[in-house]
Amino acid sequence: MSRELETFEGSHPRSKVIHEQAEEALLYGVPMNWMTRWPGSFPVFFEEAKGNRLTDVDGNRLIDFCLGDTGAMTGHSPEPTVAAASRRLARGITTMLPSEDAVPLGLEMKRRFGLDQWQFSLSASDANRFSIRLCREVTGRDKVLVFNHCYHGSVDETVARLLDGEPAYRIGNIGPPVPIGQTTRVVEFNDFEGLERELAHGDVACVLMEPALTNIGIVLPEPGYLERVRELTREQGTILIIDETHTFCCGPGGYTAAHGLEPDMITIGKPIAGGIPTGAYGMTGEMAGRVLEKTVWEAADVGGVGGTLAGNALSMAAARATLEEVLTDDAFEHMIEMGIRFELGVQSVIDDADLAWTVTRLGCRAEYMLGAERPKSGQAASDAFDVPLDALLHLYMLNRGILMTPFHMMALMCPDTRPEDVDAHTAALAEAAAELTEA
Repeated sequence: MSRELETFEGSHPRSKVIHEQAEEALLYGVPMNWMTRWPGSFPVFFEEAKGNRLTDVDGNRLIDFCLGDTGAMTGHSPEPTVAAASRRLARGITTMLPSEDAVPLGLEMKRRFGLDQWQFSLSASDANRFSIRLCREVTGRDKVLVFNHCYHGSVDETVARLLDGEPAYRIGNIGPPVPIGQTTRVVEFNDFEGLERELAHGDVACVLMEPALTNIGIVLPEPGYLERVRELTREQGTILIIDETHTFCCGPGGYTAAHGLEPDMITIGKPIAGGIPTGAYGMTGEMAGRVLEKTVWEAADVGGVGGTLAGNALSMAAARATLEEVLTDDAFEHMIEMGIRFELGVQSVIDDADLAWTVTRLGCRAEYMLGAERPKSGQAASDAFDVPLDALLHLYMLNRGILMTPFHMMALMCPDTRPEDVDAHTAALAEAAAELTEA
């Protein structure tokens, strides 16, 4: 680690200077605090990103497998999105009036995900927030149910974990507004008995879930689990929301379309507008009817759902171009093919070096984790983390021109990812494995 830190500092002198200057005006020396969670002794400042390549201010060129932690799953600055956004920028960005691009965009969301009615926000966090409020309104129930070590953005009710069988604040939860047990029930992923027990209280408005956990490593559902979740939520009159923000990696209609799920609502954000801030939430016709019945039209602007810039013309134009011309069926086929290549490459290193690690793939997303057994719950995935080794692996890759998602060893493929990019990662991982296993 000492050697890798020395290499890092020697190859990033300008980033160091910029960070020192930034500390005079920016809290933490960055515009958002999680930008400090990268390997190295200071953040790397970037100059340009295009496709799956990123160049930092020191001129270092990186193969990008982070892709903005899914925000740039399209690849950076895809030409159709840039062209559509540029045209829209010159013709008006936001007016509080709907733009025509919203109509084909809504129809495309309906085609892909199978839900009838859609609304747009500025982030997946907002989409989740608004959906939860709507579920509470139409059910008259107070609580939300989420899964241990889940991630649904900055939504108060979801910054939670399971501790000794009870809801608890997630470590680092900043200024929670009320005790988490007042708003949230928490169960382990793949624990059907726990879900059944918690829903039996009859106070859960909605279950908000990723169909596979993705922010604590990838935790896949056990066979039949998602079907039983759907059955039980229907029995209990609980609304099922699928958060596809990360699991969109499974195909053009996300995990929902790829595996035939039947949620009442879907939320998504990040990649659908090629990096321009956008989120969306959709619902079945039945759910839409319940929402319309409860809508107070004269107070629609102050009811806690919406935002002045939500659904703005720039976001709509960018999302329409991204879905119609960038994240196409053919693009996903290529991306998933690269994901398979990545998975096989990592598995070959694990086998050759006899490492007690696993690799898991979800569409065009793949992740390798410490531990000989693939985790089946959020807690098992959390327990498998080795923070110092994780930091070393990220820094090791960065020093060899490969950018991984900073919070865990996750890689995402985009339409610009090529076999030689994947193979470069495999070679770097093999080099690291050889050093780590030296007798």
